[in-house]
Amino acid sequence: CLILSFFSRGKLGRYPPWPGKIVNPPKDLKKPRGKKCFFVKFFGTEDHAWIKVEQLKPYHPHKEEMIKINKGKRFQQAVDAVEEFLRKTKGKDQASSHNSTEEKNRRNSSEERGKQSAGEEKRKASLSEGKVKKGTGEGKKRVSSVSSERGSKSPLKRAQDQSPRKRGRPPKDEKDLTIPESSTVKRVMTGTVAGFKWPPSVSEPVKDSDPHFHHFLLSQTEKPAVCYQAITKKLKVCEEETGSTSIQAADSTAVNGSITPTDKKIGFLGLGLMGSGIVSNLLKMGHTVTVWNRTAEKCDLFIQEGARLGRTPAEVVSTCDITFACVSDPKAAKDLVLGPSGVLQGIRPGKCYVDMSTVDADTVTELAQVIVSRGGRFLEAPVSGNQQLSNDGMLVILAAGDRGLYEDCSSCFQAMGKTSFFLGEVGNAAKMMLIVNMVQGSFMATIAEGLTLAQVTGQSQQTLLDILNQGQLASIFLDQKCQNILQGNFKPDFYLKYIQKDLRLAIALGDSVNHPTPMAAAANEVYKRAKALDQSDNDMSAVYRAYIH
Repeated sequence: CLILSFFSRGKLGRYPPWPGKIVNPPKDLKKPRGKKCFFVKFFGTEDHAWIKVEQLKPYHPHKEEMIKINKGKRFQQAVDAVEEFLRKTKGKDQASSHNSTEEKNRRNSSEERGKQSAGEEKRKASLSEGKVKKGTGEGKKRVSSVSSERGSKSPLKRAQDQSPRKRGRPPKDEKDLTIPESSTVKRVMTGTVAGFKWPPSVSEPVKDSDPHFHHFLLSQTEKPAVCYQAITKKLKVCEEETGSTSIQAADSTAVNGSITPTDKKIGFLGLGLMGSGIVSNLLKMGHTVTVWNRTAEKCDLFIQEGARLGRTPAEVVSTCDITFACVSDPKAAKDLVLGPSGVLQGIRPGKCYVDMSTVDADTVTELAQVIVSRGGRFLEAPVSGNQQLSNDGMLVILAAGDRGLYEDCSSCFQAMGKTSFFLGEVGNAAKMMLIVNMVQGSFMATIAEGLTLAQVTGQSQQTLLDILNQGQLASIFLDQKCQNILQGNFKPDFYLKYIQKDLRLAIALGDSVNHPTPMAAAANEVYKRAKALDQSDNDMSAVYRAYIH
């Protein structure tokens, strides 16, 4: 069975659609309790998910609408894969139908030969009868009796009697070809599914529809019952050789409808590009969240979604068990904790503070020390991703500090990200995050440099992108950023000023251990040039403009 699945996000956005195929789950994978759902493998990826039955809708009436919503190249490739699957399936059905027709023809030929054989037998019997007539009268009577007995049935009827089967019961191969419903579908259809109408059975006529119609379903869901790809689909703590720990609930823990939210009260400070998506997912997964933002108007949307409003950072910390913060830079992080009515004033023994800002190791170490000095617990947890990944609950979380607090945050991390890593003592996550963003920022500058070089040498920028997308560098990041440049659309998904900040901090990290970072230094200069051209509040891909001015 095939599906076209998209995951709604209410007032705060929407997941893109994605086609997939209903398959049998692995034997060791338990079905979510109390939920009627299918196990789905998605086309174009190796991802899997449990999809609730009541969240399924027909494919064909919604196909064009879904294609309009998602114009991404990877999605179109997935749709093409579905169409190819259909063509192959249709070809098999046609071949099966052709074989059935040939079988009918063979049987008809056999019956015809049977008729001819019966006619020949009658002719021989007549000749024999004539010969016997020349004999004695007793012989005449005997032959006459036999002839009368044979004549009581027509040659055709006798041929039918000789046939190995009765004509009223067609052979198995001769029956109308239908696509059998899976036992899973049959079981599900017998139950009551509120608000959902199954498409007609295959045996029923389906007007203007593909014969495989009932195999195509559209999933309308808040989030799938179990997240993708990781076959165990349960929260795993993986100890790696490096000593780091990774909490993984699959390829996307934020789309895990089976998450049990912590009963602890959650606070969140900072509703920027990243913070907004994080809070949205926390609320969707059932967490109790109190929010604060320097610009109070940003809180309104989340209050409507069920969040509570905190008047100051200190108030949020004092009324919540675990408070997260996500702000722009080291200065903002320090001001939030140490400033008037700041976090530190709300800290008392047992209160927990998780800083998700991307800052340097010295800053996060200083914040940890002051929090712990008041009896609080501290965890750094910067995130790798962008606004879209934040909205989709697909962030990668890098954590370090209080291991117990890290485990207490597991349901929150599952709601906001696809994977989280525990990297040991405070400062390690900050260093790792800067290294990750250094690589990303340098790559972005190289992409921009390549596109401008193509342009000035008379080469097609679109062709360059097509070539890159077919090679080893192919990635969502590459495609999206190149599309931004080709379309001249630099709406921020990751602010240029912040990637430049991270490059600067990464270079300083290298300096602190006397390690050369010439590539990052060169990229940093290009971003500084872009900032001078008033590109700070645009997306990082606007670094392209530094090359054309």
